[in-house]
Amino acid sequence: MGASDSPNHSPPSSAKSLRHYNRVLRSVETMTLKASQTAAPADAPAGGVFTVSDVAIESGVAPSTVRFYEKHGVINAVRTSGNQRRFDESAACRIQVAKLAQRVGLTVREIAELFSALPADPGPEEWGQVADQIVVEAEQRVADLKVQLDSLGSDAKLCELGAALDS
Repeated sequence: MGASDSPNHSPPSSAKSLRHYNRVLRSVETMTLKASQTAAPADAPAGGVFTVSDVAIESGVAPSTVRFYEKHGVINAVRTSGNQRRFDESAACRIQVAKLAQRVGLTVREIAELFSALPADPGPEEWGQVADQIVVEAEQRVADLKVQLDSLGSDAKLCELGAALDS
């Protein structure tokens, strides 16, 4: 993410970009709503504390993926006296949004940075700001790819195009 990215930018102006923006925003809002309406698994500890398995089931990923995201700062865990991880109720939603952001092309490091400003229990407004930033990133990546496609369509030699990338 660039330093000039603003979390409170306005939606894109082109019709295609606006449709994509709205689709991403709806996806994030749906995941947020699901997370807020989903009750804790029957065997989850009281108080909104979830195990690796609970989060894995809720987010539809393998337990190793939950640990991976925790290791890289996308989600946070506290440790019990027995050194077991416990997650808050936003962990599954954060993983779902992270998977969406990865499909757009963000790295896990960029996603962790994006999530670092979120409160412990993000609401629709905060998730909307995340969606805005994901859309900005996606649009920038598409624009960069279009430039590369245009270069490939030119009469330049491929090795010259590759060398130009390094400068």
